[in-house]
Formats: sequence, C-alpha cells, structure tokens
Amino acid sequence: MEMRSIGSLPVSAVGLGCNNFGMTIDAEASRAVVDAALDAGVNYFDTAEIYGGGKSEEFLGAALAGRRDEVVIASKFSHAMFLPEGQRGGEPAWIRKCIEGSLRRLGTDRIDHYQIHTPDPDTPHEETLGALAELMTEGKVTEIGCSNFSADLIDATTRAAAAIGVGSYASVQNHYSVLTRDVEDSGVLAACERSGMAVVPFFPLESGVLTGKYSGTARPAGARLTTMKGRTWDRFLSGENLAAADRLTGYATERGRSILELAIGWLVSNPAVASVICGATKSSQVVANVAAAGWTMTPAERAEIAALA
Repeated sequence: MEMRSIGSLPVSAVGLGCNNFGMTIDAEASRAVVDAALDAGVNYFDTAEIYGGGKSEEFLGAALAGRRDEVVIASKFSHAMFLPEGQRGGEPAWIRKCIEGSLRRLGTDRIDHYQIHTPDPDTPHEETLGALAELMTEGKVTEIGCSNFSADLIDATTRAAAAIGVGSYASVQNHYSVLTRDVEDSGVLAACERSGMAVVPFFPLESGVLTGKYSGTARPAGARLTTMKGRTWDRFLSGENLAAADRLTGYATERGRSILELAIGWLVSNPAVASVICGATKSSQVVANVAAAGWTMTPAERAEIAALA
C-alpha cells in the first residue's frame, strides 16, 4: 500500500479505526481485524481512551503484542463530552494522567501519534502544546495531532507553538468524506496547507452510507443505522445523503467501480490526506477498504464526483 506521512511518521494511505473494539466486537474479533489489517499493508491504527471505555486500547495493545515496532499507534485524549465536570482537557497535569492510562492499556512505552480529541477553549494553547512537547522530549510521544479543530484554531495553535518554540500539531483529524466537505468549505484544508499539517479523515464512509448498503429505496433490516433515530439518523441517513449516494453509485457503476472504491479513492486522491480512518468489524471489510484505495482519480474526476454529491 502507498505510504504517506504524518510529520516524521510513515503511515499507510488507509488506516484502521479501532472505535468498534470493545463496543461492537470482542477481543478475539478485534485481533482478527488487526491481523487482517497488517496482512493488507495497514500500519496506522487509530484508537482513543474513550473507545469501549478503554477496552479499545486494551484490545489493540494485546493484538499488537510482539509486533509493536511494525506499526504506528495513534490515540486521542480529552473528548469534551467525557471529561469530569470542571476538568480542562488541555491542562498539562490532565494530559499527563491521560497518557499514563493509555500507555498502560496499550501495553507500550510510547504513543506514536497522540491527538487532542476535541478543542479545549479554556486552556491557553501554549500550555497544552508545551505539555505535549515535554512528552515528545521524554519519548512517550513521537508526533502530536488535533481533532475536530477549525481553521482559526489551527492557525492559532501554529502561532502559539512558534511563540514558545515548540512543534505544533502535525495533523488534524476531522469528519471528511465526499458527502461531508466542511474541511474544504470552512478553510481547514487551506489552514493545514499553511501550517504544513496532514489531514486524517474520519467517517469517510458516512457510517456505512457510502458502502452500497443503503439507498433511497432500500434500508436493510437490522443494519446499525436503521435502528438509530434523532441526530444520528439525520446526520447519516437523511434523504439528501441517500439520494447523493445513489448518484455516486451510478457514477461508479458506469466506470466499473463500486461506491466504496469511489468514497475511499476520492479521499486518497487528495494529496493533503495522510491516512483515511476506516473502521471495521470483520476481516473482509478491512480487505475491501484497502483494495478500494486503488482507484486513483484526477482532480477533474474528483470535481465531477463532488458536484454529484
């Protein structure tokens, strides 16, 4: 598989999102998914302290035992929705507590790519970046990243890092797919280009909408999204998204491709993208996701597809 970079880290163009570990699948199934990913050439594994209440990190660490140096482990800390009341997610002492917990659960002495999960509006950027720089100096972290950051926040943190003489975030992990292009429209991609940051998309398949499982006329009984209502339903299974998915499926079919190939190929064909985070609960899904990255698109083709979405 093509290798790209997040700072000094070489990463596979398709990564494995481990959010299902400990929530949807158990340790044995998680190991099978990890094994399939490694066999397919995936080296970037993305988890977070909150996934599965910590079990995602535990299952991933156990599955990678004896193979730790073959991979890039990415984890995230301080999601605002899961912080204790009154706790600031970017506070240095809190970051120390978070990383020690993650290192213990992962069974490793370092996290290759350590990312703040959501912005902390109450802690100065200099304090957060300074604490992360100390962890890098100590060898507990190799590169740092942010997630769910706006263009303004990316610019602000870049300035803050320069002001105190430390490295800034090497990447931003945001929701990005052919159906959700806020990172383009809001200036996040432009800010990343200014700052030399890579983009790591999550929800690239819109939780299954871009796999061919759903359409405007068919919603499979028992599929995960069909059991959800409210915001989750509106976010992914809106009539607008389903209609767009049908148009994209038609475009792909005309070219002898699948909508899965279109969704992943569209992102991988963007040079700003480092690794596309694809979740999986089965080995077959990992294999399909990696194979889908083989559709290399021209800028003109990407524009045609974006217009259909």
